[in-house]
Amino acid sequence: MSPADAIDRTRVTVNLAESPLAWLARRGLLTSPQFQAGERLRHDFMLAGHAPSVTMRWDAVPGRGSGGDPTSAQLDARRRFDTAVAAAGPGLSDVLWRVVCLGDGLETAEKALGWPARAGKLVLTLALDRLAAHYRLA
Repeated sequence: MSPADAIDRTRVTVNLAESPLAWLARRGLLTSPQFQAGERLRHDFMLAGHAPSVTMRWDAVPGRGSGGDPTSAQLDARRRFDTAVAAAGPGLSDVLWRVVCLGDGLETAEKALGWPARAGKLVLTLALDRLAAHYRLA
């Protein structure tokens, strides 16, 4: 089995109760294609290695060997992620990154982006619609 196959088969446990996207979907505020598109983006974000690291990194020191080189699966995930974010557009990609990828709540994202209260849900649904169209889910 190649390293790329090992990454493709790695299972990650995600507590959907903590996901703002799942919270919105459970309350009927997102359609199934919107939720699927968001989960697909989050999955590629994680596979691409974009998620913040919260523990010590034990990979090789940069510049010494190839220990830190990304795998082909990581590179593919980065390409898919970048393409999807570009398809969402510059005004919508910020809320996708904050809510879907980083798991920020809508209120936190609204404050960080300087938006009025309750604007985040509308903008997020527009962004997820565009993402669902990109993934051909809608």
